[in-house]
Amino acid sequence: MAMQKFFSVLLPDVKRELRRGIIECSKRGLLHSTKWLAEMHHGLADVHIDNEAPDEDRTFSECQLEGIAPEEYSDYFLAKSYYDVREYDRAAHAVRNCESSVPRFLHFYSSYMAREKRRLDSTTDQANLHEPNQMRDLADLLATLRMEYGKSRLDGYGIYLYGVVLKALNLNQAAEQMLVQAIRLVPMLWSAYLELSPLIMEKKKLLSLQLGGHWMRHFFMAHTYLELYLNDDGLKIYEDLQASGFSKSIYLIAQMALVYHNKRDVDKAIELYQALLESDPYRLDNVDTYSNLLFVKEMKTEMAQLAHKAVSINKYRPETCCVIGNYYSIRCDHQVAISYFQRALKLNPKYLAAWTLMGHEFMELKNTNAAIQSYRKAVEVNKRDYRAWYGLGQAYEIIKMHYYSLYYFKIAHQLRPYDSRMLVALGETYEKLDKCENAVKCYWKAIDVGDIEGIAMYKLANLHEKLGDHETAVHCYIMYCEDERAATDKQSLYQGFITLANYYEKKSEYERAAYYAYKCLDSEDRKMEAKALLKTIDWKRNAEGQKKVKTTSAVANADTSSEDEMEWEMQDVRVRVPITSIATTTTSTTTAATESASSSSLISLRPDRNLIQGMRRSQASRTSLTAPASSTTTTTPSATAVTMSTEEAPGTSGGTSNPPEQAPSDDNSSMEISSVSID
Repeated sequence: MAMQKFFSVLLPDVKRELRRGIIECSKRGLLHSTKWLAEMHHGLADVHIDNEAPDEDRTFSECQLEGIAPEEYSDYFLAKSYYDVREYDRAAHAVRNCESSVPRFLHFYSSYMAREKRRLDSTTDQANLHEPNQMRDLADLLATLRMEYGKSRLDGYGIYLYGVVLKALNLNQAAEQMLVQAIRLVPMLWSAYLELSPLIMEKKKLLSLQLGGHWMRHFFMAHTYLELYLNDDGLKIYEDLQASGFSKSIYLIAQMALVYHNKRDVDKAIELYQALLESDPYRLDNVDTYSNLLFVKEMKTEMAQLAHKAVSINKYRPETCCVIGNYYSIRCDHQVAISYFQRALKLNPKYLAAWTLMGHEFMELKNTNAAIQSYRKAVEVNKRDYRAWYGLGQAYEIIKMHYYSLYYFKIAHQLRPYDSRMLVALGETYEKLDKCENAVKCYWKAIDVGDIEGIAMYKLANLHEKLGDHETAVHCYIMYCEDERAATDKQSLYQGFITLANYYEKKSEYERAAYYAYKCLDSEDRKMEAKALLKTIDWKRNAEGQKKVKTTSAVANADTSSEDEMEWEMQDVRVRVPITSIATTTTSTTTAATESASSSSLISLRPDRNLIQGMRRSQASRTSLTAPASSTTTTTPSATAVTMSTEEAPGTSGGTSNPPEQAPSDDNSSMEISSVSID
């Protein structure tokens, strides 16, 4: 039901209108409109109509002669034959005195085409697209058409031509009014829709146009949505049109492939273009866009096959030259690629893709000035081409003219508000201009709209790190490194890993530091730094482990000693241990208590010796071996801690050391040797 409301016209009626439009456009020499209508008509091959004539009341021959006075048949047929072989001046002269609508339109249109042909023939790749002499020629034609319009002698086709001339002279507001009027009078004139579309700069204006209720407006709306890069809106209309009965239309398949190209769904777009070429193998329309997709996917074999096929079909088409240029570009032969793009522009100076791609090639050759000129030509052809504006921003960024770069990036962002690449470029430019607050906003917005290149979070983390906000920087690095597959720049990913590893190593979180350091072992540039950091982490981890072991041992020994003392007190046995037993533990066997104390002391000292030797080998500072007083005082307040330097510890010098001159003693308590630990 909703589909019926969207497209309420019956398909047989649609087919009849298409057939009538083909005849009307063909006899007036509007070749592109005729071609488009014929493709749409062919897409409805399964729709059968009762009356095979284009109109219920007239036959084919009657429709083809309608609008031509019988006495003007000979002049018209002669002019039309000249027009078909591109002898436009002869065609205009042949029907200069005709008064009926069709020959009159052919006279004006042939005059316009003759001026356009002269302009294109004289225009080179270095010339201005709007030369003053050609503008004067169009001004003369404009005056004639204005006079005819004032006398109401122009039909819908004549008003369309009037709007085209106004647009060529940059009188866009008047041109828009004339084109809308022409569409309302002749709704099947597809060329009028194509001329009107570039004048629509925003969706609100598009929806406000009074085009009437004809079904052709759906095709115009979808086409303009694509021009405005509102791809989802355009895709929705094309899907509805396919469901309405246009599923076999070649035009719709090509447009949907263009939608997926704009949405950067490269695989889906390539699939549609391949299906399109299978159904229509000699089609050259849109092959330049298809070659761009193959270039992005680096499909060199398919690119070579496409280039050979395009040359075999027609090597003098601008699209063919563009495909060959992309073929040489993917082979990094940029100079030859430029020559083919220039050849395409000689065939059609308004060929937008060639201007933009040639600018890219000049950028590869570091010829910034030539790249800027190419991008400016592209903007001159179509001011809505965000690629050209973005290229201008990049070119001025290279020559460090950041305020110019900011201006062009802003325009590119206005044309593509949901493209993260424009936002990242703006953020980088703001950062270079020390406008860090604006840069942060741009990076966050790029993340919100969907970071295509996967680099906005890294840029944000790097900026916070430069500003000294290390906690926020670490948080951003963590978010950036979470999805490794989404990161397109592996060097930036490894930079994030090593930054996080160093951060956690300083905070003594060795497990997390080691995790990120191990990630960097896959990078040739970061491998040595990661190995050194892992060694540092391992050494610190071992040192802390030894310290914990000694502390635990000291507490355990202190607890054992206090239990022994409690047993001695219960037996009322008080044994005084001389200090000399420390040096001569092997000979002190008089009591079980002294044996236990001496053996406990030796066991606890042996690991310390190995640790000290290891620390000396790693050039660490000397550390004294000290018995923690706190562990003894808390368990046995009467016990006295004995402190020895590393030179005095048993077994450290290779022999027995001399005892101190005087041993600390307490008449009211027994002597106890506590375990030794590293301070």
